Amino acid sequence: MAGKPVRPVNAIDQTRRMLSLVTYLRERPGARIEDVARAFGITEDELVSDLDVLPMCGTSFRGGDLLDIDTDGERIWWHNPAALGADAAEPLRLAADEATALLVAARAVATLPGLRESDRQALLRATAKVETAAGEAAGASSRLSVTFESEGGVFADVDRAIAERRRLWIRYYSPARDEVTEREIDPIRLVSVGHTYVEAWCRRSEARRTFRLDRVAEIRILDEPSAPPEVELRDLSEGLVQPAAEDPEVVVEVGPGGRWVAEYYPHDSADELPDGGLRITLRTPDPASLKRLALRLGRDGRIVEPRELAESARSAAREALAAYDGAGAAG
Repeated sequence: MAGKPVRPVNAIDQTRRMLSLVTYLRERPGARIEDVARAFGITEDELVSDLDVLPMCGTSFRGGDLLDIDTDGERIWWHNPAALGADAAEPLRLAADEATALLVAARAVATLPGLRESDRQALLRATAKVETAAGEAAGASSRLSVTFESEGGVFADVDRAIAERRRLWIRYYSPARDEVTEREIDPIRLVSVGHTYVEAWCRRSEARRTFRLDRVAEIRILDEPSAPPEVELRDLSEGLVQPAAEDPEVVVEVGPGGRWVAEYYPHDSADELPDGGLRITLRTPDPASLKRLALRLGRDGRIVEPRELAESARSAAREALAAYDGAGAAG
């Protein structure tokens, strides 16, 4: 198995996944690591990382109440599933700081836009019970508040639309084209690959597309039912960008300072050049998006083929240089 995962993970996604993982493992004693990773759409290393955290969770910090979960490298074993059962030894007792943290978090989640009303009401009822049980400790929590970043609201709307099988309308920023477009999409699933994305069927392009949540400028849940075509879910463990064989071919030549392109972009080949650079052949469904790469490379690289894209990239570079020179002269 490879080393620890290096991709950052969205905290909301990981928390949701680990809660589901507890239920999944309880119902499948001795589950195989590869099967569990496939079921959750993550790598085996990411699963093992989750398993390293679970033994620190439980109904209290007493040894017998923590989850006793381990793995032999092939299968996962849970040695004390009764720790979370109805027969768990003692009722949960919260310290004052624990009660405050729980109440502040619960009230914040209850304000999320897009949260299903039934879930909101259930959360408010549970919050009221904790307030009653916490007594004086609940007073401090009323003086604190938490505000979620905008991505949290988008996430909640997408999650709700998936659960209710409803279509979404979004205004979406595309950095490759530097433009905001309006689209209707039928969401398929939420995925976390460095950032959080919704994989969906885009009604504007009539194709499967992946949208990064923090680039959604505006979102609405529509009354129309979501009806994406039957599509095979991709294995995203190797990354979000996985070019297809039919995608257009692009050839990029980079100098020694641009060799990082071969590490960052999936490619068909990377041939050494006499100056220490590389001639990289790659595929992309949107060749125009590579113009930004050419601008970023500057003197360290250039697009060679197709010719139309190469000329377009050179024109973009000349325009950027002219704009820079004009700004300098004005200053």
